[in-house]
Amino acid sequence: MTSQPSVAVPTGPASHTAGSPQQLNQIVMEYLSKKGYSKTEAMLRVESAHTDSDGRPIIAKPEDYPEVMYEKAYSHLRRWIDSSLDIYKPDLRRLEYPVFVHFYLTMIEQGHLNPGKTFWKTHSHEHEATYRHDIEQLSRLALPAHVDENKLAQLFRCHKYRLKFPQTTKNLLLHFLEETADDGGHILLRCLNQYIELVALPGRASLFDRGGGQAQEDEGLQGHNIEQGGVAVTLPAVRLGSLPMDKELAKEVEEQLREEDTRLNDVSRNDGLGMVTGNMLLDEFQKIKREESEDSPLRENIPLPPYTIADIDREVNMVKESRDMLKLQGGPYPALPSVCMYTFHNSNDGLHCIDFSKDGELLAGGFAESYVRVWSLKGTPLQSIIPLENKPAVPKSRRLIGHSGAIYGVSFSPDRKYLLSCSEDKSCRLWSLDTYTALVVYRGHDAPVWDVSFGPFGHYFATVSYEHTTRLWSCDHIYPLRIFAGHLGDVDSVTWHPNSTYVFTGSSDKTARMWEINTGNSVRLFGGHSAPVTAVAASPDGKYFATAAEDSLINIWDIAAGKRLKTMRGHGKASIYSLSFSQEGNVLVSGGADMTVRCWDVLYGTGVVTTEASEEIKATGLGHSGPADATTKVDCASVFTNRRGKEVVATSDQLAVWYTKKAPIYKVLFTTKNMVLAGSAFLP
Repeated sequence: MTSQPSVAVPTGPASHTAGSPQQLNQIVMEYLSKKGYSKTEAMLRVESAHTDSDGRPIIAKPEDYPEVMYEKAYSHLRRWIDSSLDIYKPDLRRLEYPVFVHFYLTMIEQGHLNPGKTFWKTHSHEHEATYRHDIEQLSRLALPAHVDENKLAQLFRCHKYRLKFPQTTKNLLLHFLEETADDGGHILLRCLNQYIELVALPGRASLFDRGGGQAQEDEGLQGHNIEQGGVAVTLPAVRLGSLPMDKELAKEVEEQLREEDTRLNDVSRNDGLGMVTGNMLLDEFQKIKREESEDSPLRENIPLPPYTIADIDREVNMVKESRDMLKLQGGPYPALPSVCMYTFHNSNDGLHCIDFSKDGELLAGGFAESYVRVWSLKGTPLQSIIPLENKPAVPKSRRLIGHSGAIYGVSFSPDRKYLLSCSEDKSCRLWSLDTYTALVVYRGHDAPVWDVSFGPFGHYFATVSYEHTTRLWSCDHIYPLRIFAGHLGDVDSVTWHPNSTYVFTGSSDKTARMWEINTGNSVRLFGGHSAPVTAVAASPDGKYFATAAEDSLINIWDIAAGKRLKTMRGHGKASIYSLSFSQEGNVLVSGGADMTVRCWDVLYGTGVVTTEASEEIKATGLGHSGPADATTKVDCASVFTNRRGKEVVATSDQLAVWYTKKAPIYKVLFTTKNMVLAGSAFLP
């Protein structure tokens, strides 16, 4: 057998410790040289020249370490933005969040866990106010495998984060990064090129019209919190006018109102007061009558059952309530409404939802113990048409039992004859308020149903669920008529457009959608929030839409244009649970976890001119000052201290705020007479 040639080991003071990586590399290189593998030997020599005595790569600069490299680049960007002119700051600050997230994800993916955690702890608090929901999800990442499993992390990695900058701002940013490449600019450029899409807008930067540094409607991650996927989107046409009244119904209502006016005139003559000349019911009906217009939907597209005597009575009552309604419009600024608060005690955190009837006479609450309870707000007994149900005495509240899970939503019908409830048991139930018994069980969802809402005319209703869908139902069918699919998260809240042609939904995917009930299509997508949307409301005139979210912001939208008109702030860092428009649509009330009811001027700052406002008031922007004992009026963007001693920033369109002692607000509602009803549960 041929013996292997021996390999000489260098000796002397310059030789390496036996068994060290350098010695092994030297042995391998000499072996490769003798065998004629010159290219492999050359490559090994180059690589071994950049390793230390332990075989680890030699980093020439301390800045190349991950814990230094990304921190240096991010801090470099922040310092430059802080020192920039105020005209550029609102746009540039929106770049900080996506850069921060991608730097953090890169360190976790590459296995630099300790540097990544340090980077996160140092800077995550800077974005909590705006992106609290995202921060909570990303804070759970602890291993490289978690990045692949986390849905939000994958959205950041698989979709480019869109930002819209004026061309001058974009050029300024790119020039800065190229000029400071050695100070971290090259790392930022690489991040921009790979994960961020900068869309250039025509024109120059401005201190106005940029939303105060907040994300624009079509910015962010696709499928996460942007409004439209493209730069230019053609929106489907929508009909926002009132649904025309049935002609025969209108004649019947006019005849009954004429008889009522005649009766009132006869009573006045008998009392010696003369003929009543003002506030005639027939005149009021002509003001609010739903006439056909170019913007009105076709009655044929919304099949409704034939009208009954109950429908005639309801229309007559609506005319009377409109005549007696407190007008919040008619001066240079909106008047403040009256607020009546109903607080639940000893609910033991078991109350999940509240709803009021439109006439303000009934209240319903859904509880974790799987039942619904109905109260009379007037204190009158709730008489049942079943005699046995009224013994031994007629109660002032009724308990409705039938669900097998917690109740998450309740809704009164417009005529106050029925009540809907939805539950954790995946069903929705229709209850009669004449017998206080269940009439129908609607099953179709495959997961808990979060909310339910009757349509404006009572025949249709909508439900939303954990399974990311919205379903349209009619009271006379046990199966859904439409399934609206499009949201990427739980659908948490639902409401109707006043003409009954569209349904609005708010979702945990941080967007709200507008659905057409005839086609089942999504005709509007409203983004702009950085947390799940918790409350939605449409104005009675059908022109405006309001959304509120866990980011403590309220957005006002122009439905026809699909654009955000403004953002209102005042609830601190608390979630907002309920919204409601006044009958004129110029005032909005909100309630939330900060234990306050707040009143807002809807049109202030939107550029919409009201005919009642005088030119002097419009020019000066003076507002109304609420009562000093119960409310606080904020006349301009300011910082005030709430009862807990924390500073809260309120925008200038906040008219008033009413505090509770220790009770989160679950529901706010403008009645047909423009009085606000609010429901809360006391926390002991």
